[in-house]
Formats: sequence, C-alpha cells, structure tokens
Amino acid sequence: MIQRIAFLASDVKVAQSARDKLVKRYGNTAPRDADVVVALGGDGFMLHTLHNMQHLDTPVYGMNRGTIGFLMNEFHETDLLDRLAAAEEEVINPLAMRAMDQSGKLHEALAINEVSLLRAGPQAARLKISVDGRVRMDELVCDGALLSTPAGSTAYNYSAHGPILPIGSDVLALTAIAAFRPRRWRGALLPKIAKVRFDVLDADKRPVMADADSVSFPDIDWVEIRSEPSIQHRILFDPGHGLEERLISEQFT
Repeated sequence: MIQRIAFLASDVKVAQSARDKLVKRYGNTAPRDADVVVALGGDGFMLHTLHNMQHLDTPVYGMNRGTIGFLMNEFHETDLLDRLAAAEEEVINPLAMRAMDQSGKLHEALAINEVSLLRAGPQAARLKISVDGRVRMDELVCDGALLSTPAGSTAYNYSAHGPILPIGSDVLALTAIAAFRPRRWRGALLPKIAKVRFDVLDADKRPVMADADSVSFPDIDWVEIRSEPSIQHRILFDPGHGLEERLISEQFT
C-alpha cells in the first residue's frame, strides 16, 4: 500500500502549480523515504528525475505537465492513490558511456535514451564503428550516429529514421544521422549485451561531440558504449498505457 509520496516538478509554472495542489491533497515526503516518486513535467524532466533517483530503489510515476510526455501518464489530481495502486511497472537499464577527448581526459556518463555523436563543425564527421572488438564499418561519413535503448527509440533515434524497439526486445538501435557514405546505410540492430565503440577519424579537422541524455563532451577522440544491467530504473504506467503499448502504438500513427 502506497502511503508516502514524493512530489517533484519541473520549473515551468504549470508543473509547479500541479505540485502545490497535489502536495496539499496528499502530503509530501522526501524521495529517500517515499514509497513512490511522482514527477510532474515532460520527458526531459522525467529523464532528469530517473537519473537523480538511480541510487534509490523507488519507482517513479510521471504525470505530463510539459510539452512532450511519452514517458508520462495523463495528469489528474483526484484519483492518484488508486492509479498508483493499479500502476504497471517497467524496468529499464541505461547505457554506460566512456569517452576520451583529444586532450586525453576520460569522461563517463549514463544515458536512459541514447548516446549520440554529433559533428561539431562545418564538415561531416568520419566515424569508425566496432562491435565487441570487431571493426564493422571502416568509415561512416555523416552528421553523427547514435546508440539507442528501447525506451529511447521513439526520441532522437526515431527522428533520425531509426527503428522503434519493443521494450522487451533486448536489442539496441545503432542509427546514422544524415549518412553521406554509405549513403543508404540505415543502421543496425545489436544485442543488448553488445559493446559498441566509435573512433573519430580526422578529429582535428572534423571535430565531434558526444552526448548522453543531454550531457555533452566536446572534441571527442573515441567513445565506448554498453548497457549497464546493474542500474535498474523502475517506471510506473497506468494499466493499458505502459511503455510496451506506447512503443507498439507509435508505429501505427
């Protein structure tokens, strides 16, 4: 039985107003002591909340008070306890990124949606792609490339014409962004356990930045990415509107 709720909200006025109303009705608890965290905002704030809560085993239930809400439930004020009691849980693992910049500094970050490499100058990036230590593509000339989780496959990956992945598929999507050579390369589906490495070719002339859920690092030399099974994000959805259903429905719109 859920008795203690922690309400978190983005900075936008509509989210802050919703939080005030919910706290007045249901009370408020610190996240470390709560049975559930309720996040009020859009998908960006949901990702921010999941990252901040990863040291806890507390599930997160999002309600949409932002512009994008694929990871969010609809906002209602009056029936929250019943909805939380009936909610269905999805568990997702983030990607772990290690990136070396041209000065020799190592950067590490986690990504729930995707890790992307993006050109940082006027010329296209040149990337070498290896999977599990084997070179799979000697040169990809492109605006960038990304590796997406199933949970993030409807975000940047989908905008870059990558595939939508069912949440239980245990695969990752490797997708090119505006590929020039090979011109018709549409990417690859990889096992969830795969370790992917991007080497930036001609990095001085064609600089590349790496981004993990909007945490960016410039002037990258290489990036290694793998799934991180030791971290589990628990997300709650209203019955019939879980992430699996949303991923399937999105493919028919």
